[in-house]
Amino acid sequence: MPDLLVDNVTKQYPTRAEPLVVLRGVSLALSAGENLAIVGPSGCGKSTLLHILGTLDDPTSGTVRLGDVDPFDLTEPELAALRNRQIGFIFQDHHLLPQCSVLENVLLPTIAAGRTPPESLDRARTLLSRVGLEQRLEHRPAELSGGERQRAAVARALINRPALLLADEPTGNLDHANAASIARLLLELQTQEKTMLIVVTHSLEVAGMMQRQRVLDDGHLIAARPGAETSNS
Repeated sequence: MPDLLVDNVTKQYPTRAEPLVVLRGVSLALSAGENLAIVGPSGCGKSTLLHILGTLDDPTSGTVRLGDVDPFDLTEPELAALRNRQIGFIFQDHHLLPQCSVLENVLLPTIAAGRTPPESLDRARTLLSRVGLEQRLEHRPAELSGGERQRAAVARALINRPALLLADEPTGNLDHANAASIARLLLELQTQEKTMLIVVTHSLEVAGMMQRQRVLDDGHLIAARPGAETSNS
């Protein structure tokens, strides 16, 4: 059974007229170590889908299973704990806290239980070394370049060894060289960590680096083009 199974998910929002339908029967499956790119025009629902997969929003209908758990059957405290342990997020804007050092920002997801275990500190230092920031541990985000801030965000997303890594336009604010570097870094770390990775992107170059590509079109998740399934693994 896949580690992530999405079956016939729909999402709609009420309006004064008729409901606004954003997702129409979206299904996908992903296993540990696999990655997927989702492309499509602005406003097509890519971020909505990612928010549902990340349990930040509820589907109108359909099911999402992460491992053997349906997250939307959990209580709010249980869901928050699952999200913290099992899902890592990377956004277009890094969302680093400006008052915290790079090391402190990476450690933030580990303090949900009230304190950071010593092994998490060791892992944070190791991750920051792997993303090339071993000399920036005590720097504040304002002292980093855009590419460095996004590298710190990648390390933060991986700190709790998530089963699922979700990246929403992770290279959207970067120049071409930094975008390609971040995309390669994501794939390298995802392979090493054996996590699942879903990237929402406008960049066909970034999408082309992924094992699979899907297009979100009129609420439907479809193959990028007939026979376009790639195998970069």
